[in-house]
Formats: sequence, structure tokens, C-alpha cells
Amino acid sequence: MDVILEVSDTFIWDYLYALVLPARPAPYDYPNKQLANATAPSFSSWQYKPATSFFSLEPSQAAYASAWPRDNIYRQCTTLFLIVWLFGLLIYFVFATLSYIFVFDKKTMEHPKFLKHQILLEMKQANSSFPVMALLTAPLMLLEIRGYSKLYDTTAEGPGRWYDFAQFPLFIFFTDFCIYWIHRGLHHPKVYKTLHKPHHKWIMPTPFASHAFHPLDGYAQGLPYHIFPFLFPLNKFAYIVLFVFINFWTIMIHDGEYIANNPVINGAACHSVHHFAFNYNYGQFTTLWDRLGGSYRQPEDELFQKEKKMSKKTWQKQIDVMEEVLKEVEGEDDRVYEPETKKSQ
Repeated sequence: MDVILEVSDTFIWDYLYALVLPARPAPYDYPNKQLANATAPSFSSWQYKPATSFFSLEPSQAAYASAWPRDNIYRQCTTLFLIVWLFGLLIYFVFATLSYIFVFDKKTMEHPKFLKHQILLEMKQANSSFPVMALLTAPLMLLEIRGYSKLYDTTAEGPGRWYDFAQFPLFIFFTDFCIYWIHRGLHHPKVYKTLHKPHHKWIMPTPFASHAFHPLDGYAQGLPYHIFPFLFPLNKFAYIVLFVFINFWTIMIHDGEYIANNPVINGAACHSVHHFAFNYNYGQFTTLWDRLGGSYRQPEDELFQKEKKMSKKTWQKQIDVMEEVLKEVEGEDDRVYEPETKKSQ
């Protein structure tokens, strides 16, 4: 994340911090030791050091013009909070919108369990969660950029060339394992209705439901991604790529496009089953831990046949499962669905 911090500092934050928190002029014309006037430039002890050996961005004068230099811990934490919040929103709206336009089957909105004003509600839930999740995530990223993690820059600094490739399956394996148990734990009756039910509000989710959950729910399921580089080496550019991939994957498993009936990958079909059957398919990337944990439910074959996937017969089967399990998980259904008259128009 220090690479993202350096790039964004160079083009955005240096100027904003210089404007909002300008540094006082140095009391002396350093290094000449003469008294400075009010127009003399300020002096900062901060010195530029590239975040990566692959490129460098020469700082402008604005980098030295703030009372909070780039290495100020309060500035770093504030900036990381803003980056995670705003960058997360950008990824969410760009990818979810593209998925909605080009991938999501709009006929899903005719499903009897599609909520009234659902897409707007999904967006509102996501928007209210992002700043809280960013606030909780920023301290972990602060520890990363201040050198407490095992993030590395070049192959020579890491375990070796082999690990440049091995870190990706290791990351998937570790996070998939952790998220399975965190997600399953969120279904415990003592926490489900408070923390996880907001995400299960969407029985037939759209891509905009991907990040529409309680902020503590989202933070808990995102925690393994940020714990990983404190336990295992991880290339800092791989860290950025994986951050984008994770958000992209989260949108993909909510887009309702069941590309292939793959027994290993926990794709959109498996996750759709989780949304209407509740107590199955907790995994994020694979079906491994669901199979070992006895919580795997194979998607029905008709979900992979377009003419049957959106049939009333298939929908009724989903409704029957949902209503049966819902009595056990939630009790009464307090959702407000689209009226049948509007769906038939």
C-alpha cells in the first residue's frame, strides 16, 4: 500500500495537505541561519525515499509545504482511510455497474423474492458501510507501510522466484479457509440477526449487493486479506492486485451469471444458493471447506440452463427452500417485496 500512498501523495494529497495544513515558515533561512521573513519557504525534515525500486516520483514543493509531512503517522492514517473508502467506492460502482449492464440478467428482477427498490437499498447499505470498514482497516494498513508486515518489493527481498508464483495460491488457500469459518460464525444465532442479516436481506442479489452488508460483517470477512502479509511474505504489487481481485470477485459471485457447473470453484451459482438456502456454501473462492465442513450444497442443474434458470418452476423451488430455512434462521420474514402487479407489467 506504500506504493499507492506515494502515487496518490504525489498527485493529490501533497497539495491538499499543503492547503489545509500549511507548514509555518522556518525561523531561519536554512541552512544559512538567517532570520526568515513571512514569505520564506518552510523547512521539513522529511526526505523522499521511493516506495519501490521499480520507479520513483520526484515530489513537488507541495510535499514539503504541510505541517504534516508524508511520514506523519496521523497523515498516513487519515490518507489510508480516505484511499480505502474512496478507492473501494470507485471499484464497487465501476465494476458493479459494468456487471449490471453487461452480465446481470434483468429478468431476475421479476423473481417473487426480489425486494421493492432493491438496487437502491443495496447501494445505500454499501455506501453506509464503506467508511466504517475503511476506518477499521486503515490501522492495519498503517502497520504495513510502517514496516511491521512481511511485504517485500523485489524478488531478491522475498523467499525466491518460486514464491513470486506460489504466493497467489497460498493467499487464496489461507483466506478461503479463514473466511469460511468467519462466514459460518456469522450465521450463529447470537450474531446473525445483528451482523449478517443485512447481507441476507437480498434473496436474489444483484452485483450491487456484493458490498451491501453490515460494516462489521464486511470488516470481519475482509480481515484475512490484511492478516496474511503479517504471517506470510507477500509482494507489495501482488498485494495491490489481490486487493482489486478480491473486490472484483465479490461482485462476480453476486452477478447471477452461472457460467459453468464447476465442482471446485465457489462461483455465482454456489453463492446464489447461499443467499436463498442460508446455511450452505460459506466459502469465498472454493468449495473445499464447505465439503469438509458438511455445508456444501450443489447448485441444481437447471441453474446452468438459461431457459430453466428463470422459469417459475425453478423460482418456486428456490422459494420453498428459502421459506423453510428462513423460519429456522430468522423466524418471520420482514422483507418488502416488489408487488406482483408491477412485475407482470
